[in-house]
Amino acid sequence: MMDVYVDLSQLGKIFPTPKGPLCVVKDFNLKIREGQFVCLIGHSGCGKSTVLAMLAGLQDVSEGVLVLAGREVNDPGPDRGVVFQSPCLLPWFSVLKNVLLGVEQVCPDKTNAQREAIARHYLELVGLGDDLHKMPRELSQGMCQRVGIARAFALNPKMLLLDEPFGMLDSITRVQLQQELVQLWESDRKTVLMVTHDVDEAVFLADRVVMMTQGPASRVGRVLNIDLPRPRHREAVLDQPRFYELRGQLIEFLETQNCAPREEPPRQEPAAICALPQSARQI
Repeated sequence: MMDVYVDLSQLGKIFPTPKGPLCVVKDFNLKIREGQFVCLIGHSGCGKSTVLAMLAGLQDVSEGVLVLAGREVNDPGPDRGVVFQSPCLLPWFSVLKNVLLGVEQVCPDKTNAQREAIARHYLELVGLGDDLHKMPRELSQGMCQRVGIARAFALNPKMLLLDEPFGMLDSITRVQLQQELVQLWESDRKTVLMVTHDVDEAVFLADRVVMMTQGPASRVGRVLNIDLPRPRHREAVLDQPRFYELRGQLIEFLETQNCAPREEPPRQEPAAICALPQSARQI
């Protein structure tokens, strides 16, 4: 039996609507080992981002319990680094300051120079070593997302929560950032839960892909183990027949789900400040 680092047990979320209570997620069960990269996939509106938001502490849990590293999750905290679809940078801070702000909160015992070295290190890893003092308005969308990824890793969290982090990018930038993310993760092996709509992305990045049923009352429909060897490089992975076998299994499951539109509360992207430690929100 695997050692459980993250335990989502009988998880449920109910939203009030003008037509009455809407059960978006019901009896959602998932266990994740420390250091695993898990992708959560399903049709639009199935509650993927709702599950992620509950684990981030940004949505209240209606039913069930969430446990991370032996502690029940009830609110946001620096033990979870969050990257949203929108980069959510603070526009009045430079690239370096956007990352440094979080590091200052989680490393109060380090010197200013040590904290800056941490921020610089992760920005260099995502290719922004020459852009430390630029403002967000001077960056492309892909560069802004690199800052968000660097910020999440720099907090040294117990877990990374990625909510379609490449969903707003063009296809070329998306492929580049997928490769950069997998290389950064392989050097660090943080526990990751990532929401995605992209089947190829899920197979390329993940150790396991969790497929959600269509709602209402969405739950885990199937979990697919991705047995592609690591380290992974896109060209090599795309040459493997096993990649296409796994891709086909994901597509087959998704095609069995009812894709009819359903009522769901409008998606509300949390403000950038929600990705920071709670104490930082008072700054």
